[in-house]
Amino acid sequence: MLKKRIIPCLDIKDGRTVKGTNFLNLRDAGNPVELAQKYVCDGADELVFLDITATIEKRKTLVKLVENIASKINIPFTVGGGINCLEDAEAVIKSGADKVSINSSAVRNPKLISEIAKRFGNQAVVLAIDTKFENGEWLVFVNGGSVSTEKRTKDWAKQAVDLGAGEILLTSMNHDGTRTGFAIELCNLVCAEVNVPIIASGGAGNLLHFKDVFENTNVSAALAAGIFHYGDIGISELKNYLKTEKINVR
Repeated sequence: MLKKRIIPCLDIKDGRTVKGTNFLNLRDAGNPVELAQKYVCDGADELVFLDITATIEKRKTLVKLVENIASKINIPFTVGGGINCLEDAEAVIKSGADKVSINSSAVRNPKLISEIAKRFGNQAVVLAIDTKFENGEWLVFVNGGSVSTEKRTKDWAKQAVDLGAGEILLTSMNHDGTRTGFAIELCNLVCAEVNVPIIASGGAGNLLHFKDVFENTNVSAALAAGIFHYGDIGISELKNYLKTEKINVR
């Protein structure tokens, strides 16, 4: 069995790391370069960088900041936000990213998934899905979680993998920032549809939540932000706990 991964996430706005609740009420969480270096030292398996306002502001990802972070870390690095075409993906990867995360642009132009996969390989394409449970369905949202697409999440996940996505970053907007635990039902729903690694995101609040998502779903990784940024849980502490609970982590 593949070892489970622990992934901190840097949500970036105006060059700073931020964190909110249900995608709203953002507050400052620190310098992204300093946080990235801290997480490497603390044993993070990968790092995700999301320029969360790039799409809304209709601009490109902060390439210089990506370069700065990439030069100071030695773990796999995924970058998303404002990647609207193959050239954008190429710029980010040339800046030091190992993978690109696409969300709104992939919904608007699904062929983009195939184009990036063909150029850089399926493993370099992470489909980010921001999803909310409404009217009895998990639905896909775009533009930083502000616009509903009315696409069913499980259908979109399957379509994206068929097009070449090598991994899915699955964020429950209902759980984001609440610290009430990951969306277990959602994770199982999507895991049943696709055969690529799934990163669970949204809701991490304590050690038990990570144990719960790894024991009760087939996700490959768990992502968190606020609990790491504000020092509630250390990554090394989390990994030691999971090992004592017989969870196979890196």
